[in-house]
Amino acid sequence: MSNEQKPGRGRPRTITPSRIADAGIRLGLANITFTGLATELGVSHMALYKHVANLGALKQLIAEEIFGRWAIPPACTRSYPTLQHYLQAFTQSASQFVRAHPGLSPYLLRRSAATPPMIASIVEHQRAAAEAYGISAEQARWLLSTVAFHCIAVADTVYSVAKGNDQEDEAARGARPQDALEMEAEFQQGMQALIVGTLAMLQSQSTAPEN
Repeated sequence: MSNEQKPGRGRPRTITPSRIADAGIRLGLANITFTGLATELGVSHMALYKHVANLGALKQLIAEEIFGRWAIPPACTRSYPTLQHYLQAFTQSASQFVRAHPGLSPYLLRRSAATPPMIASIVEHQRAAAEAYGISAEQARWLLSTVAFHCIAVADTVYSVAKGNDQEDEAARGARPQDALEMEAEFQQGMQALIVGTLAMLQSQSTAPEN
């Protein structure tokens, strides 16, 4: 039984971005409708419309709230002695975040879908990495953007496929655990190769003679 107190008669439930995000997480971003979310919140869909103009804006609000809860590993040489160590921790965190929040990836991959607070957070993350590891702001932007883009895109595919396997028939289901393990291993190996490659490119650019 829920311990949440129900509002008194005539007192409407408070609709806040945090409550909307909580409800959106429970439903899953990809499954959200105005009616479904309103029901989850215990309000009418017309009441929800007073706070959010349309479904696109509703999903964007939820995506922004979810993104704000992402505990991105801080760029710190004490915890991660080298930039490679840090990128490994960052990609691990990003892949777990994508796995926990199906439907969020488009808001992380497309700059046009990201909100100003999300963009500001990304820029601050890049600035902190540049300062911690002694690289330029442009190098940090390119490095983190490249690694994040491929990590998020591949994680979205890998975990979407794994989730889709739940719908398979009994005959196909027997191979699922091994398939999931193989995909996970290939994903991790691919990300390691990407990190090593991008760092090598960064190094070659830094040591290239000026004309």
